[in-house]
Amino acid sequence: MTMPGLRTAVTVTAAAALAVGASAGMASAESAAGAGAAAGSCRPGALKVTTTDAGSSQVGMSHEGTYLRVTNTGTSSCTISGYAGLALEGAGHTALKTTARHGDTYFAKDPGAHPVTLKPGKSAFADLVWTHADASPAPAKYLQVSPTGSNAHSVVAFDHGVDNATLSVTAWSATLPGAS
Repeated sequence: MTMPGLRTAVTVTAAAALAVGASAGMASAESAAGAGAAAGSCRPGALKVTTTDAGSSQVGMSHEGTYLRVTNTGTSSCTISGYAGLALEGAGHTALKTTARHGDTYFAKDPGAHPVTLKPGKSAFADLVWTHADASPAPAKYLQVSPTGSNAHSVVAFDHGVDNATLSVTAWSATLPGAS
């Protein structure tokens, strides 16, 4: 074989190898994208919201807190992200004008909005904090929690006086939000 013929054979072989490698790379990327797509957004009907102290006390300097826990009660994995929608209710489930602040709380650092994949039976957490130093706090009896920020929500018992009906909440996280 002459040198020009050898160069042509090597060039064709290299091009074929690149094409095969590129196809394999695209197939891998599509598989990875397909695997991520398998855990679609959590649907409100597949989520149960509760509050928990998780074995730690969040009380101090006129601040009080609890953790929100959202559990996937469905049969397939799903993804949740961002911040819970919150609204206070008074006696008889009357709506109270509520302000929800997203970010760090008095007790925990905000992990920031990021996707959290929940397998069936697994939970995500957010830190929920309010103050109670005001002479005329909002007389909350219940808390509406929309885990996905949609109109669908759960209502949990929440018998607390909340200054100015203002709540602070961190983003959802796969673990309990850590100290700030």
